[in-house]
Amino acid sequence: MEPLRGDETTVGETTVVARGCRLDDAPVRAVLETDARPRFFWAAGTESIAARGSAATVTADGQSRFDDVRTALEALFDDCSVSEDLPSVARPRAFGGFAFHNGTYKKENSRWDGFPSAAFFLPEIQVTKRDDDAWLTTVATGPEAAAEAETLLEEWRDRLVADPETEPGTPPGISHQKRTPTQGGWREQVAAATESIDRGDLQKVVLAQSLSATLDAELSVPDVMARLSETYPDCYRFMLSPDSGGTFFGATPERLVSVRGRTVRTEALAGSTGRGDTPAEDEWLAAELLDSEKDRHEQKLVADAIRDQLEPFASTVRIGDRTVRRLATVQHLRTSITAELDDDEHVLSLVEALHPTPAVGGLPPDVALQTIRETEAFDRGWYAAPVGWVDAAGNGTFAVGIRSAVATEQEATLFAGAGIVADSDPDREWDEVQLKYRPILDELE
Repeated sequence: MEPLRGDETTVGETTVVARGCRLDDAPVRAVLETDARPRFFWAAGTESIAARGSAATVTADGQSRFDDVRTALEALFDDCSVSEDLPSVARPRAFGGFAFHNGTYKKENSRWDGFPSAAFFLPEIQVTKRDDDAWLTTVATGPEAAAEAETLLEEWRDRLVADPETEPGTPPGISHQKRTPTQGGWREQVAAATESIDRGDLQKVVLAQSLSATLDAELSVPDVMARLSETYPDCYRFMLSPDSGGTFFGATPERLVSVRGRTVRTEALAGSTGRGDTPAEDEWLAAELLDSEKDRHEQKLVADAIRDQLEPFASTVRIGDRTVRRLATVQHLRTSITAELDDDEHVLSLVEALHPTPAVGGLPPDVALQTIRETEAFDRGWYAAPVGWVDAAGNGTFAVGIRSAVATEQEATLFAGAGIVADSDPDREWDEVQLKYRPILDELE
């Protein structure tokens, strides 16, 4: 496992150097179970990434936050010279995401303290596994960056070999739960939203709830991520611990966008039902979902909006057939969407164009966002917002941060929402939200 030559980049007076080597295995826990921050975990399909420490950090706020992050990351990656021996899968990536709303949080001492409006970091240590291949990548900056990156590579290569993966522990347990709003308050919120829809002010709005849980023992997020990966292998599993504050994590079924070259992939995910206790009941529930006029209408609004948002960038946009996406506790209507771009576009340009989709925001977007701000009694923070990665070519993948929670040692706050349209029933929507808590709640209880 000889170190490979990496890349060297000069951004202003800062030299950025990366080194990499192949590993026999990729023990995630050794990377995540450290005091170093920030930390990031990402798993999708056959790829998983664990990263820690920051060689460079980018934050932004205000109306231009997407542009500002993109410009800073392009400068960071600019003129990278990467050895042919370092494959694309092992090259440095920037990891991070955005808050759902632009601007500061409305509550003091928010559970989202430490999470800026936008934040990305280029990690010092990046361990990547794809299929049966595993890689270690180290990054350093400054005048001695080359030597420091080599030293990091040697230290962490030895550390990872000596620290194999271990089995996750048991969930911490929950001693107390509090839902915001109450079921009575939820009925009032849904009634107000449907009245607005009846007046023609809205077509759809996604209202969210929060569930605050006091834990019996200290939470190990790496353990939670390991268990989520076993239960939800087809979802995007993510975890971000910023420089300070809690940890945001989840297992989301919804991809916001992937960009590779000029090919864009995304999807419309909306409409929900539970899973059956038997295969026959499961099929019946899926058929009922496919036949539901309310759910098909809600899902079509999302698909049409995504198509409209992509068309200014694309030469072609292809909408797939409506199918049922089955997860461990819930089923959704799903439509795959693929586009071919007219020109090269940075993934963050597409993230900005698509966020928030009507699956987590509503229509018209501005009215829906204002309704959410005025209605919800808590900060969404990074819930339902873009989280993912960017590489030097401007490619990347971002998921929508749903089925998620933000947690400290013995406190966790879970989030889930439901799309409200003209004929939404408040009690049915309440039940749907409780289903959406289950992926995280099961791993805490």
